[in-house]
Amino acid sequence: MNPYDKLLHRKRKWTPVKPTKGKLMEGSEEAIYRALAIRHMELPVGSFITETLSKEVPDTARVLLESNVKDEERHDLALGYVADVHGLDKKAEKEAKLLRDAWIAHPDHTILKALVAERAVFFVILPFNRFCGDAALRTVSADISRDEQIHVACNSLVCADMGLRPSSSLDKLRKATINWIFEPLADIAPNKYLSRKFWTDSSDRLMYEGKAPQLADTKRARMPAFFEHANTNLPKYLSLIHI
Repeated sequence: MNPYDKLLHRKRKWTPVKPTKGKLMEGSEEAIYRALAIRHMELPVGSFITETLSKEVPDTARVLLESNVKDEERHDLALGYVADVHGLDKKAEKEAKLLRDAWIAHPDHTILKALVAERAVFFVILPFNRFCGDAALRTVSADISRDEQIHVACNSLVCADMGLRPSSSLDKLRKATINWIFEPLADIAPNKYLSRKFWTDSSDRLMYEGKAPQLADTKRARMPAFFEHANTNLPKYLSLIHI
């Protein structure tokens, strides 16, 4: 079994559900609204992969890449449900769409844009949601995280196979995006999860080192027990995964 097939067989399919509104961590609210507004990048990232499929990519990666596009559609739907119950910050929505347009217009290879967005933007937003969000947002973020781990591994392999590296201008766009999301937080806060520097440093390390040890607590981030959820907050899972 090749590395792409191994990643495909790790997948677990889940179906988003419309949740109920819970309480966000005090002090995180504005940044949460901005992080939710970045959901507008989910479908463009799927489009980046679709465009990549129209070019030369390893044949062994095609089935997995096609499956990853479907994941992005599911992520957009799930995050849209959460945004609907919490309401929208119109200013944040408008600014996030401008950032989305900048990512779409950037000239780097589409698979590189997908890799950088998922590894150094989404991988930072998701643990932030898990530490600071309500029960529904924590659960959705955990499910999306499992998908994104496979996406990043896949896209890293494709970029390596194709000899691609991100440009400095794409890195600047990544920094601008992360700084915008976490701008509402204090630079340093007693609670590190409400510290802007904690999250921007995490993005830098994910970008340059491919890992951020300070996010290891994500594995132990408090997840709501089933009895804490209304049934409407629980995603529907399928054990299988041949997509």
